[in-house]
Amino acid sequence: MAEKSQTVGEALVKMLEQAGVDTVFGIPGVHTIELYRGLAASSIRHITPRHEQGAGFMADGYARASGRPGVCFVITGPGLTNTLTAMAQARADSIPMLVISGVNATTTLGKGSGHLHELPDQAGLIRTVALSTHTLTEPSRLAEVLEQAFSVMTAARPGPVHIEIPTDVMKLPAAGRTSKLPEAAPLSPSAAALNRAAQLCTASKSPVILIGGGAVRHAAVVRAFAEALDAPVVSTTNARGVMAGHSLDVPASPSLGSVRSLLGQADLVLALGTELGPTDMDMYQDGGFALPENLIRVDIDADQLLRGAPAALPVRADLGAFIAGTLVPSPIWAKMEGRNGNARAKFARDLALAEIGDAYRQHINLLQRIWDILPDATIVGDSTQLVYAGNMYVSAPGPATWFNSATGFGTLGYAAPAAIGAALGKPGHPAVALLGDGGFQFTLSELGSARDCNADVAFLVWNNSGYMEIETAMTSVDIAPIGVTPSAPDFSVIATAYGLPSRRVRNAEDLLTALKDLPRPCLIEYLDERDN
Repeated sequence: MAEKSQTVGEALVKMLEQAGVDTVFGIPGVHTIELYRGLAASSIRHITPRHEQGAGFMADGYARASGRPGVCFVITGPGLTNTLTAMAQARADSIPMLVISGVNATTTLGKGSGHLHELPDQAGLIRTVALSTHTLTEPSRLAEVLEQAFSVMTAARPGPVHIEIPTDVMKLPAAGRTSKLPEAAPLSPSAAALNRAAQLCTASKSPVILIGGGAVRHAAVVRAFAEALDAPVVSTTNARGVMAGHSLDVPASPSLGSVRSLLGQADLVLALGTELGPTDMDMYQDGGFALPENLIRVDIDADQLLRGAPAALPVRADLGAFIAGTLVPSPIWAKMEGRNGNARAKFARDLALAEIGDAYRQHINLLQRIWDILPDATIVGDSTQLVYAGNMYVSAPGPATWFNSATGFGTLGYAAPAAIGAALGKPGHPAVALLGDGGFQFTLSELGSARDCNADVAFLVWNNSGYMEIETAMTSVDIAPIGVTPSAPDFSVIATAYGLPSRRVRNAEDLLTALKDLPRPCLIEYLDERDN
C-alpha cells in the first residue's frame, strides 16, 4: 500500500522543525486547522495565547531572548489583523517574526462575496507592515517560499514576514523538494570602508561609540572594539547590557544633556547598529540632539544609512564583520594612548545619574535590586514609570535583558505576553514583566497563558490608578485631564482566578520580598503613592 503523501500543512510543520523552530504561538481556528494536522506529533511546542496580539508579542519576546525568529499561526481576517500591532512593534525594533496565516479559498479571493473572515486584500494590508508577504497557491513552491521568508528575516535588517496559505491549498498534497534554509554569510564591508574607518579611528583623540539594537548579537566584539579604541560606549534602550559592567559603559539615554555633551565633545562618533530614532535620541522633543560631522555609521540596511544624520563614512555591513575587519590591523591600535575613555565614561555616568532626579534614581535603584535578586532575569517593560526611568538610565546585566515597548512603535499591552515569550525563549532565565495598571488591562488575560505553560514570569503591576504619564502631559499644557483614570480590577483576585499566587505591596522592600518568596508565575501589585 502506497504511503499517504503529506499535505501542505503537514509539510510546513516538518520544514519548520528542520529550520530549528521549537515553539509556535497561535490560536487554532477553522481556517488553520490543516496547519495543525501534523503539529501534535512534531517536536514543536504550541503555546495558546488569549488573543492573537498576544501571540505576536510572545513571538517578539521569544525572538529577542533566544536570538531566533518567533513564529505565529493565526487565522485569516481578524486573527491576522489582531496580530498586526505586534508585527508593527517588531518592524520598528527589527525583530525577526514569521507570521503564517490562513486566507480564504483561492476561488474566492478578491471577489468580495462576504465569506467568513474575508478582507478586501489581506496581503495588501499586511504588506504595509511586513518586510514581505506571499500567498502560497502552488504546493510545489512551499519550500522555496519558506526559504525566502527566513532569508528576508535574517539576511539583512530583521523584521516580520508573512506567508498566507489558502484554506483549500493547505489540504493539497505537498509536492516538490524539502526545505533547505539559506545560510547567508554576513555582509562584509568594502576594503576601502575598512581602511577609511581605521584612518578616522587612529586620528581621533576623543572617540565615542553609540550602539543600538543591532549590537545585541555582537556584544563580545563590541566590547573588544571599545577597549581597543578606548572609547566610552553609549547604549540606546535596545542595546542596554551589551557593555554590562564595563568601565567604558554609559547606559544612559542620548536624550539626556549629559550624554549629549559627551557626544558633542567627541571628535569622532561611531554609530553602530542604531537607526538614531527620536524616541531614543530626542525623547523630550526639544531638538537638542546632534552628532558631530565626523560620524562613522554602520548599518545592515542601505536605506537606513540615508536617513537621519549625514555620515562622513556610511558603511553598509554586518556589524560583527565591520568590527572584525577594522580590528585586524593590530599595529594601528597599539599606538593609541591618552584617550581617557574610562574617565570620560565615568564622568558621563555620574552626570547622567545626577541629571535624572531623585524619583527616577529611586526607580533605577529598585530595578538594579530586582537584578540583585534575580541576576539572570530578563526585564520586559510596557509604558510605565519604572520603564521610563530605566530607559533614561539602567545598567542591565547582559544583552537582551532589558527591552520594552516604550520606544519605537510604543504599543501598550506588550510586556505581559512578551515576557512569557522571553521566558520560553531562554529557559532557565526568569522574566519580570513591568506593567502599568492601565496598560496591563490591554492583555490581562495572558495570565492564563502563563499558567498554561508554567512560564517563569513575575508580573509586576505598578498601580498609580490610571494613565499618569498622559495625565501629566495634559496638565503640563493646561488641558483638563479626561479619560486618564480607567478603573482597575483587583489584580490579586484576577491572579487567583487564573491560579497564580499574588501579593499587594506598598513599598520597595515588600516588593523585593514578594519577588523572592512567590513561586512563578506570580503577580505582584505595587500601589504607587497616589493610592497610599
